[in-house]
Formats: sequence, C-alpha cells, structure tokens
Amino acid sequence: MKNVILLTFDATRKDVFGIYGNNHGLTPFIDSLKNKSLIFTKCHSTGPYTQASFPGILTSSYYLDYGKPSGLAPQRTLISEVLQKAGYETAAFHSNPYCSGHFGWNRGWDTFYDSMEDEVDPRIPYIRGGEINKRAFNWLSSTNKSEYSKPFFLWVHYMDLHEPYIPEKQYIDLVDSSIAISEDEMYALFENTLLKRDVSDEDKVHLLKKLYDIHVREIDSYVQQLFNDLEEKGLLKDTVVIITSDHGDEFNEHGGLSHDNKMYRELIEVPLIIYGYDETGVEDKVVSTVDIPPTILSLFGLEPEANFKGCTLLSMEAYTDEGVFGEGIDQKSKRGGDIDKDAYFYRENDLKVIYQRQTDHWEMYDLAKDPAEKNNIAATSSLFNDLKEKLLPMVRRWEKQ
Repeated sequence: MKNVILLTFDATRKDVFGIYGNNHGLTPFIDSLKNKSLIFTKCHSTGPYTQASFPGILTSSYYLDYGKPSGLAPQRTLISEVLQKAGYETAAFHSNPYCSGHFGWNRGWDTFYDSMEDEVDPRIPYIRGGEINKRAFNWLSSTNKSEYSKPFFLWVHYMDLHEPYIPEKQYIDLVDSSIAISEDEMYALFENTLLKRDVSDEDKVHLLKKLYDIHVREIDSYVQQLFNDLEEKGLLKDTVVIITSDHGDEFNEHGGLSHDNKMYRELIEVPLIIYGYDETGVEDKVVSTVDIPPTILSLFGLEPEANFKGCTLLSMEAYTDEGVFGEGIDQKSKRGGDIDKDAYFYRENDLKVIYQRQTDHWEMYDLAKDPAEKNNIAATSSLFNDLKEKLLPMVRRWEKQ
C-alpha cells in the first residue's frame, strides 16, 4: 500500500500542459512524468470557481447539493474524515481562503495549514508555492515518514496561478525574457483590465495570458521541487500523486476574463494525472473531479464511502457511462453569491448542454466538431431533448427535497 498525495493547482487550464498538447514548454517537469502516469484527457470540474469546484475534489459532492452554501455543509464528508477514521495520518497545506478552517474545511486533518493567520502582500494575497512546499517538507520530516510507517494522505494546493498575475522576474526570464514590465504595471493591468472584464484591447488580453503562462512555468518548478523532496526522503517510490486543478481561467474565449459563472471548456475542463500507480497510459472517457475521493479510497484499499457521488477511476471497465455535471451561481452581483442566477452543464461523450436558469437559456455543443464551443446547436440537434431531460432533475434540486 502506498502513500497518496493530492496535488492541486488553482485556476489552471488543461491546455497549458505539454501532456495535453501545449507546445510552449511551460510544464517540462510535469510532462516528464507522462510515461509513469495515467492521464485523463476529458476530466471536468464540478464548477467554474473554487467554491463550486472543491466540493467535488475533496467531498465527492456538488456545490448546490444543499442549496446556497454558507460554508462546508455538515452533511458532506471530506476525504480526510474517511481516511482519519480509518487510521491514516492526514495533512493539508494550502492558501485558499475559500477552503479555510473558517468555512469548515479543516475537518478530518491531523495537520491543517490554511495560511489565514499569516501576513501576505496585499497585491499577492496568498502564500507562494515554495513556502507551501517547505511546510509540507517540514511535516514529512518531523513525522518521520518512511517505508515502514503507515501510509499517509497529503493535500498540497498552489495558488500561484490565480490572478492578479504578478510573476517574479526569474520566471519571466524563463518563459520570455523580452517581456519588460514592472510589478506596478502588472497590477495596473489587473485592476484596469482583468477586474473590469475589459476585453476591448487584444494586446492587453494577450499580455495577461502571457503573464498567466509564466505562472504556469512557476508552478511546474514547485512540482519538481516537491518531487525532489519526496525522492530525497525515499518516499517517491512508495507514493501515488494525483495532479489536478479546481478550474481554469478565461482569456476572452467567450467574452470575458478570469473565472465567472460560465460553463465553457476553458473553465470546466481540467487536468487529471495519476503518477506512480500500477497502470499508465491515456484514458479518454469523460470523467469528473467527483471521482477523485473514491479513487483515493481505492488506492488505500478502502471500501466506497456511501456519501460520495463519484466512482473510482482505477476500474475504468466498470466506470459508469453516465455523463458529468457541474454548476455555479453568480458570485459578483451579490455578497455570498446570487443563487437566483444559477447555471449548469451536463456532458455525455462529446455532447454538452449548458443551462442559464434565470433567462431559461440553453446551449448545446458537439465538442468533436466544435471544440471552441461557438456553434450552439440546441435548436437543431435531435439529441438536445435527451440531454436536457438528463440535466433538468439537477436544476434547483434543493427546492424539491
């Protein structure tokens, strides 16, 4: 039995990785893991921003299962709770306030660091990946992990790809040394263009994407550092590492920036790489991040958790052919989010429907023929009603309970 590390990145698009076809060399270390990994090409987040996506990743449930959340609902079961109860040591190191102890995400962890008591730069409101790694390494060292110890579960999350996109010069030089921009200019770009969702200037949008890509290279270096630390302690050979992100980011693919309540591929499709498992290769089935907690239980040889909505990804021949689902609410117009502006998606094979409930607006895309999701075929496809009927039971389901 091996240790399991869940390594998650904030706001990280699938298409920035060489493993998924990017040819800009942004992820050389992660790409080097390919031959020792099981790679999922069609993994979907359960929502387009952190609050909507992490219930899938850590509790195998959906954002609005219990209506508008005010924190982590007591009905949800964290993967850490299941593993702690089974006797495994659990630890988490991250810097995302939406997954902090304040909102109840510290349940089931023997060690839980969320950085909420630390001082941060107002312009970079998170703890950088290098410091997250250092804390994780210190934990690994202080608890004397070895091949003779009981396996552990460790969650590490990097925030560095999240806006406002202010990478350090060493990473700018790694990606494109011709970029000459000050920190003040980067922050002004964030304040005046990204925050306002102003896509009128293509050059500014392009520069934002370039700065974002530079952070991708930074993230890759943190992953390499973490793997080196595991190797140094003799733990890597006895560890499975699951790599994913909570959601992506938009750069005017559908008229906006950042990660608002939209259900398009740039926000919803995420990387999913399982390193160090017995099986390697590429899996093209449509899967979801709700499948991550059941997969972790399988890796530890534990029975399925009744409260989990997903399925293990270690037995794909038995994996359900049902589609994947996600949802969100408008987070910008009302404090805590406007649940009256709810949106949903459902994908089955290469067909996907999106529903904006307040306006009763439906979209449908054939992703094989229209990967950019530009041609809405809801009014013309003979298969639209079938997908619509599969999605509708999930719409405002909390009102029917």
